[in-house]
Amino acid sequence: MSTMVYPREEKLEKLSQEEIISNTKLVIQGLEALKNEHNSILHSLLETIKCLKKDEEANLVHEKSNLLRKSVEMIELGLGEAQVMMALSNHLNAVESEKQKLRAQVRRLCQENQWLRDELANTQQKLQKSEQSVAQLEEEKKHLEFMNQLKKYDEDVSPTEEKDRETPKDSLDDLFPNDEEEHGQGMQHQHNSAAVAAAQQGGYEIPARLRTLHNLVIQYASQGRYEVAVPLCKQALEDLEKTSGHDHPDVATMLNILALVYRDQNKYKEAAHLLNDALAIREKTLGKDHPAVAATLNNLAVLYGKRGKYKEAEPLCKRALEIREKVLGKDHPDVAKQLNNLALLCQNQGKYEEVEYYYCRALEIYECRLGPDDANVAKTKNNLASCFLKQGKYKEAEILYKEILTRAHEKEFGSVDGKAT
Repeated sequence: MSTMVYPREEKLEKLSQEEIISNTKLVIQGLEALKNEHNSILHSLLETIKCLKKDEEANLVHEKSNLLRKSVEMIELGLGEAQVMMALSNHLNAVESEKQKLRAQVRRLCQENQWLRDELANTQQKLQKSEQSVAQLEEEKKHLEFMNQLKKYDEDVSPTEEKDRETPKDSLDDLFPNDEEEHGQGMQHQHNSAAVAAAQQGGYEIPARLRTLHNLVIQYASQGRYEVAVPLCKQALEDLEKTSGHDHPDVATMLNILALVYRDQNKYKEAAHLLNDALAIREKTLGKDHPAVAATLNNLAVLYGKRGKYKEAEPLCKRALEIREKVLGKDHPDVAKQLNNLALLCQNQGKYEEVEYYYCRALEIYECRLGPDDANVAKTKNNLASCFLKQGKYKEAEILYKEILTRAHEKEFGSVDGKAT
């Protein structure tokens, strides 16, 4: 008969769950084998009882069979308990699995809770910004109501006159200042210059939907209130792109204005990006030889010049000059303005022969088209005289300065006495 070996109680206390399950399986196997063995012996005894005739021997065999039946019952009881333990183990495993699932759900809920907290914080920040924007828009609304009076003035100007006035006239001469302007120019003049330059961009008729906004941006820029002017331009850009698309001349106009505002804030990188975008739009929609393209090229050249990138600015300025000569004619005053800017670029590079050539051409155009008393004539002569001084050509410079002073005296006081020194 097989013998069963049970671990001591003190050892059972130290067993893990896996070890208990493993031992239980071994016990089940042993009990099953013992049960089969007992059943086999019991079957043999029963067969023996049938063959025995004596009462004493039969009684002895009956006693042994009864003992075997009790032993089998105990074995079956042990098997039942072992199976209960296995079922309990499976239940505990299921409970542990459910526990892990619940832990995973708790972690997910904690993450979702943190995400919702972050979203709430972002929403609160957006709400604060929206409230600030509403307050700012209320203030701007009051200004717009005041500036709405300008519409009447805009309506009085005919489209032809408006187009003639705004076609490529860039107030950018003083963006490359000569020596006198460099030392005497104030900050207010710079703001006004940028505002006027912004107003005169486009090279085509500014649509009615932009005129009031133009004037409002000019007002804020002239006061140095860029924190108001910039959002106005950005909002106008967004509205124009939604209604007309990005590739529209009106979008290019607003890009030019915003770029000039950025330039006055010394945000040259942002300004250059906007001007390049405006240039691409105008070349695509208006053609590469349109005066508005020349205006944008000139603005971009001026921007590079202010950053000291004279070599990059020069070809842009030359291309603007070629367009204006082609469209307006070689003796147009706007061509003379472009020649002045190109001369200043070359002067910063030490190209004095080209500087003299460009100034002389500009001077000839101004005297021929605007007359000898025009302010641009004196300004160009002064620039040319400054160029002569830098080269050490003092006699040539002296002649020009005397011409400027004599003409100014004659305009103010009459002819100069020949004996005066």
